[in-house]
Amino acid sequence: MPRAIEVILGNQWFGYLARAVLTSMFWMSGLAKLLDFSGGVAEMSHFGLEPAVAYNTVVLLVQLAGSALIILNRWTWLGAGMLAVFTLLTIPIAHHFWTMEEPFRTLEFYVVMEHITVVGALMVVAWASTLERAPARPALQDGPIEPSLSRRQRAEVEQAGLA
Repeated sequence: MPRAIEVILGNQWFGYLARAVLTSMFWMSGLAKLLDFSGGVAEMSHFGLEPAVAYNTVVLLVQLAGSALIILNRWTWLGAGMLAVFTLLTIPIAHHFWTMEEPFRTLEFYVVMEHITVVGALMVVAWASTLERAPARPALQDGPIEPSLSRRQRAEVEQAGLA
């Protein structure tokens, strides 16, 4: 791996940025439901979720709390689990492609596949949060970057084909 990429990936700020980008669809939606509460309530009603006020409140709390846990890398497994379960629950509620006629059936099928991909990314972030990390070091320091994984974890990553 090029040294510049190692330096970027080895910096703590990159982790925060990556986790913020990964969760952006959730925290942006949560903020929208908070800032336009009546619009969020109308969305819940549209999908037949009553009482809509309670559903909107729970959804925005799950989206914001789950995102915050992931971004801050604290109880990441819980935040990822919250958002993964939420994402999977949206499939039968809002993306039930199997009941639709073409071309909407195919379009919603692709939305469902994207949702499943997001769940996979949440699984990866939960898994990655459990790996041992070396302390961050200044970007300008000379010499090789300290390995951030134990030998066992490095072997697991290589065996999974992720290295």
